[in-house]
Amino acid sequence: MALQGKSEKAMSQETLENLLRRHVKELAVVIGERNIFRPHALWAAADYIRAEWRAQGYEVMSQAYQAEGVASENLEITRAGRSRPGEILLIGAHYDSVAGSPGANDNGSGVAALLEISRFMAERSPERTVRFVAFVNEEPPFFFWGQMGSLVYAQMARARGDNIQLMMSLEMLGCFLDERGSQSYPPLLRYFYPDRGNFIAFVSNLKSRKALKRAFKTFRARSDFPAESLAAPSFVPGVGWSDQLSFWRQGYRAMMVTDTAFYRYPYYHSGRDRAEQLNYPCMTRVVEGLRETIAELAG
Repeated sequence: MALQGKSEKAMSQETLENLLRRHVKELAVVIGERNIFRPHALWAAADYIRAEWRAQGYEVMSQAYQAEGVASENLEITRAGRSRPGEILLIGAHYDSVAGSPGANDNGSGVAALLEISRFMAERSPERTVRFVAFVNEEPPFFFWGQMGSLVYAQMARARGDNIQLMMSLEMLGCFLDERGSQSYPPLLRYFYPDRGNFIAFVSNLKSRKALKRAFKTFRARSDFPAESLAAPSFVPGVGWSDQLSFWRQGYRAMMVTDTAFYRYPYYHSGRDRAEQLNYPCMTRVVEGLRETIAELAG
């Protein structure tokens, strides 16, 4: 007799999609725009992430500091490695949004993925340590400057001698388009990559290209979702435009996983970056692949 109803895999995907939707809704709809100009919303986003991680069984560490007189904090949890605990794989996403935007894709989608990858890893015992960090103050006026949350964190990590073997920044994971011409690029790259915005991109600077290649190869082996990779100088527009830049500046290997942001997403940094704009089925498949990739990289 044939089995009735949904397969176990379909049920698992549906559960994950519902969780991702819930996280994005909480950040972009319930809380909304969150930055130092709306500090109570920024604090509410931090409290939401903290509560989710505690519910997953983690001890949450806070790196608090003042940014333009506003209390700000990076949040960190750790899944300690079993046999190689000193080797760290760091997964990060920023939880603030740009002024004037509810920040569903930028970067509610990245935070949602961060929360569900950490849930997945809570049930595993990796060889290497996996650290998850929710960064504050990535958006202007802090991007590239000293009060950027990831820069504050990376400087601290270097000062205490953390052996971060790879930092992976989750930056906008919710826009996927099948129409021809929906994907644009910096000059010349359009001749080498698809013109449809239906893939996830793995991006790094040249120093990190070996780590990028390994992560990309692992994702391709673990997921059938379309993916592309690029290792390029950090001055190429968009290549360094997220928290991985802070780790490059401290000498760490780092990369970004992204839907390519403004090269595809028409609501980038606008008031229309709302929860209903995201492609949750595709986002779910990407997060599934990233969970398996990170578990493999962790050993």
